Amino acid sequence: MSETNVTSFPIGEDGKPQDTGGVTGKRLLAFFERIERLEEEKSAIAEDIKDVYGEAKATGFDTKTMRRIIKIRKMDLEKRREADELLELYKAAIGME
Repeated sequence: MSETNVTSFPIGEDGKPQDTGGVTGKRLLAFFERIERLEEEKSAIAEDIKDVYGEAKATGFDTKTMRRIIKIRKMDLEKRREADELLELYKAAIGME
């Protein structure tokens, strides 16, 4: 990203962002800090999920199938039925069934 595209907010003598052009620097900074904290939490949770899949794999479960089941469980009943029907239709159309 070019430096000309980056807007710089004035920093006061106390080292904190100041209001400029109707934008509250402190409020904007608070949003960035919240997003960064949530991103860190998301990374930690993703690592935990990876560990659970690793544990399941070590126990002998197929993690690819487990991921597929997780995806299916997130779907509402009608969407799941529609996806199943389309899968069967497509398989029949190419002679798999």
